Amino acid sequence: MNLQDKIALVTGGSKGIGAATAIALAQRGAHVAINGRHDDEEAAETRRRIQQLDRQCELVLGDMSLPADARRCVEETVQKLGGVDVLIHAAGAATLGTIFDVEPEDWMKAFDVHVHAVYHLCRAAVPVMKTRKEGAIILISSGAGMRGCPGTICYQTVKGALPQMARALARDFADDNIRVNAVAPGIIRTRFQDGMSEEAKQNNLANRIPLHREGTPEDVATLITELVTNDFITGETVAIDGGMTMRMV
Repeated sequence: MNLQDKIALVTGGSKGIGAATAIALAQRGAHVAINGRHDDEEAAETRRRIQQLDRQCELVLGDMSLPADARRCVEETVQKLGGVDVLIHAAGAATLGTIFDVEPEDWMKAFDVHVHAVYHLCRAAVPVMKTRKEGAIILISSGAGMRGCPGTICYQTVKGALPQMARALARDFADDNIRVNAVAPGIIRTRFQDGMSEEAKQNNLANRIPLHREGTPEDVATLITELVTNDFITGETVAIDGGMTMRMV
């Protein structure tokens, strides 16, 4: 896909991986709608950086745990920018703890944000993509969804669902020239890592990540952009984790 003047919707697009991805798509020529729950300084900064690239940027507010908000964000993107060619679902948050730590309402909320949102977003976006004869959808999974990780049963379950959703959607919509892939980041330098102790960070660098560095949101955004623009990749989940999920010792 040539991104020049294409239209992308990035959920969770005001910060972290979502913001880096929105900017990377704009650098390749796309106009971008960024979704967030709040019209805050981070959203304003991401919007400013995209507009500096002489690309249109709209903020579409909404909570991805709410089906009506998910559908409305797609509808607003179409109304404000004229369509949708690319959908990136980067919204989400970590729900940590064992099965006895995670309350039922938090368990369900995690599924709403990470999994059910994909259902509602795609039901709204895919018909628009079909009329445009082309589309690309990227789901943000996690290395935690590919390998076991203590104290993350909720997070790794919802993230583990996304590669299978990507495969199923890719197979269903291949005839419509709509490609669906997922990426599985490892330890990325975002706010997600803020609560980690310095000891844990050093252990990650020394013993868990073969490349001995954390990834950046821009690393992930580069991969996402490649999956969007490469017209012969669909149904895949690509790890981007410095080799963490492949190591045995």
